[in-house]
Amino acid sequence: MTAGQAFRKAVAEEKPLQVVGAICAYHALLAKRSGYRAIYLSGGGVAAGSLGMPDLGISNLDDVLVDVRRITDVCDLPLLVDVDTGFGSSAFNVSRTTRSLIKAGAGAMHMEDQVGAKRCGHRPGKELVATEEMCDRIKAAVDGRTDPAFVIMARTDALANEGFDAALERMHKYVAAGADMVFPEAVTDLISYEKITATVKVPVLANITEFGKTPLFSVDELRSAGVAIVLYPLSAFRAMNQAALNTYKKIRTEGTQKNVLSTMQTRDALYDYLNYHSYEKKLDELFARERS
Repeated sequence: MTAGQAFRKAVAEEKPLQVVGAICAYHALLAKRSGYRAIYLSGGGVAAGSLGMPDLGISNLDDVLVDVRRITDVCDLPLLVDVDTGFGSSAFNVSRTTRSLIKAGAGAMHMEDQVGAKRCGHRPGKELVATEEMCDRIKAAVDGRTDPAFVIMARTDALANEGFDAALERMHKYVAAGADMVFPEAVTDLISYEKITATVKVPVLANITEFGKTPLFSVDELRSAGVAIVLYPLSAFRAMNQAALNTYKKIRTEGTQKNVLSTMQTRDALYDYLNYHSYEKKLDELFARERS
């Protein structure tokens, strides 16, 4: 089974499919052990976590591929990847992005209809390309697909700029252009999700990101609205960042980490998730053979 097939299977079998962001390979392992069936690599997460940069279209395809490969090398959960606007202005760029992600082991990607100098989907000042240009991006992605099961998801940021009806019309055209699934960004109410899922006859993703425009709807609420995928893109990343900041401050001000030990993952737990002792056992066996 290809990664694309695995992603489609997960969407079909878990309703709605919960997809959590994994900022690194180790978090992918944590997500798998926690019972998730698919994971996500955020473009904003790559920019902030790997580059220390804001999510403003600064990161490129190679930056993303490094993190994709690290995740897929150790975790077999199907990975949905944020490719921003496709990493290039031409159809050849978008096609290359698609092929590269498949080769790196990803199962799905989502691409948005903002201009190249994109912004976070929950920030003001977003500018969109024409519907026809986004349709060309989607067609280029479909044309570049070397695995027919690889999922091409179209994200639209039109709701904030153009209103609901225009955003819905864009989604219909994106599906007609070849998008397998759609991702309406910054939806603010369940009724809008219901209207989208009732008319767009492909799986719909709800981005339940913290501190944004979309309320933190529950799985049950989104299921009732017909949503197929619920995305939590940076929940663990935000928690990790605050925990790191608290730890740094405590050590700096108190001169010891004793008072934050209770917030830390233990060495034994880390070794368990990494399957550390099996590696050590193999190493011991290798050295034993060399000595004999």
